[in-house]
Amino acid sequence: MSRPFRAYRLAVGAFFAVKGATLLVNALTFPRLRPRAILPGGPRVSLLVPARNEAHNLPHTLPGLIAQGAHEVLVLDDHSEDGTARIARDLGARVIPGQSLPPGWHGKPWACQQLAAAATGDVLIFTDADVMWHAGALGAVLHELERSGADLLSVYPRQHNVTPGERLLTPLVDAVLLTFLPEPLLRFPHPSAAAANGQLMAFPRKSYERVGGHALVRAELLEDVALGSRLKAWGGRLALALGEECLGVRMYRGYAESVEGFGKSAGSVHRGSRGLMAASLGWHLAVYTLPWLLPARRLPGLAALRAAGLLERTLVNLLTGRRAPADLTEGLLGPVTPLLALPVYLRAMRRRVSWKGREYDQ
Repeated sequence: MSRPFRAYRLAVGAFFAVKGATLLVNALTFPRLRPRAILPGGPRVSLLVPARNEAHNLPHTLPGLIAQGAHEVLVLDDHSEDGTARIARDLGARVIPGQSLPPGWHGKPWACQQLAAAATGDVLIFTDADVMWHAGALGAVLHELERSGADLLSVYPRQHNVTPGERLLTPLVDAVLLTFLPEPLLRFPHPSAAAANGQLMAFPRKSYERVGGHALVRAELLEDVALGSRLKAWGGRLALALGEECLGVRMYRGYAESVEGFGKSAGSVHRGSRGLMAASLGWHLAVYTLPWLLPARRLPGLAALRAAGLLERTLVNLLTGRRAPADLTEGLLGPVTPLLALPVYLRAMRRRVSWKGREYDQ
């Protein structure tokens, strides 16, 4: 066995060991929501939905949101062209026509800022139009917000993937969170120890207004993570939770949509550095794909690296409650996942990215 291979095996083994330890810590500590009734005398809650061309989602998600019994449900129609406003209004939400995008703002932060200005609740909960709210979800979110004492509680809904193309990349959202960020690290005050998910972000109104709301991240493509980090920089407290059976989401409806969505945010994840993106892609190819191209019989320890790459996504899915046979077999995608992600990296390396019909400089 050559010295370069020993170094490679040690580096990849250490990588999997750290990720495995992080996953174990999160399995023991990460908060999970459980359905709860809304307690009488609680705060007034504004459920706020930024919506741009969401006519395909709202009939499936808005009735569950309205059924939560919040003080108000507001939908911001961000210049949709598909009947979003009419559908939202017919389903019983209050619809706010979106104003034109001001210079220096990106679409979603501006939509959320307008929603907050129109809301009258004591608790502001921003939720995407593709998030499915099940019975007891609002009570669960309010309970966790109070229990954690957070200025921002962000929830990761359970992934709901229907077509094979959705399974290729979309579930990596959970894998990145649960294998890279130990939940106890959130208690450290440093802004870098932060994560957030724009699919559901709950704020006490006073906390949101104290930091200036979404104006704090007006020109960010990855506005959710940036908002969590900057809130911590202001001395705020951040908390995360898994949605479990309370909340679900169907983020993308195929592989192409996944590439477009992740390509929008991957540049921000890598701090806009093309060199860092190239290094990240190369490392993941070395970790997950290369072990299957090397001869296992001649290289001791290679079988263990292969097994670790196959098990990772399966263990993550078990933790998030995605336990159907099709969910558990997603782990078999491990060796080809870096190749499937290649178009994401190429898209993120462009100087401009498009999303929801708008283009932004990176």
